[in-house]
Formats: sequence, structure tokens, C-alpha cells
Amino acid sequence: MASVCPPAASTQPALPSGPAVFKTVPYAFILPEILCGTWVWILVAATSVSFPLLQGWVMYVSLSSCLVSLLLLLSYLFGFHRNSENWKVLDSLYHGATAILYMSAAVLQANATIRSEFGPNSPLYYELNCAASFFAFITTFLYILHAFSIYYQ
Repeated sequence: MASVCPPAASTQPALPSGPAVFKTVPYAFILPEILCGTWVWILVAATSVSFPLLQGWVMYVSLSSCLVSLLLLLSYLFGFHRNSENWKVLDSLYHGATAILYMSAAVLQANATIRSEFGPNSPLYYELNCAASFFAFITTFLYILHAFSIYYQ
């Protein structure tokens, strides 16, 4: 009599959906990415965008990244991925590319902060720009963590 072995379980962990998204690394980074990115956009907008070429790029990157990350979070919450491995690749590529874009935005925001130190409305705009630079670098770090955490699952 031959014994029948059960089918081997998949070695790949299932992609989270529903509330499990908030408990699983790297997907738990999506909400802080959205929140910190929103703060970048709000803080830069509060400075009246004194340096349009620099801060325009910062606002574009922060707003578009927030919107795409929100769509990605909603797709994970509602289970649109259907546990497909292609979603891991999409997630990794998106977060890697966004990390690069956010790094450029953070550096430009830091430049705008330095330039606003002695400008008109100096104390207020300088403090807002400092906070925006801080959140831009934090958001960059979160996107980098997310992109690399997928490989270590």
C-alpha cells in the first residue's frame, strides 16, 4: 500500500489583505509613507512656494506619491492582488522608483530651506521649510525600507 503525500505548501508567504496589511512588514509602511508625504505637501504649500522650481518638484512628488500609495493601500485592503506574485514585483518597483524621486525632492527641499533662511518672512518660512525637509527625508527612508523589505520576506 503506497502512502499518499499531501501537496507541498507554498514556500512564499501570502500577500496580506484586509486589516492584516497594517500588521505585516513591509506593507505596514504604506500608511506612514502616506501620512509623512502628506505633511511634506502641506508644509511646502504653507510656505507660499517661495522657490517654484525647487518646491514645485517637491509638491509634485509628494502629492503624486501619496495618491499612488493610497491606491496601492486600498488595493491591498480590498484584496485586488489575489495573492499574485506580480504584485510583489509591482510593489518593489514602485517603492524603489519613488524612493529615488523622493530623495531628489528631499534634497531640493533642503536647498530651498537653506535659501529661505535669510529671505522675506524668514523665521516662519524657514521653520516650515525645516519641517518639510525633515518629513521629506523621513518619507524617503520609509520608501527605501519598504522597497528593500520585500526582498527579505
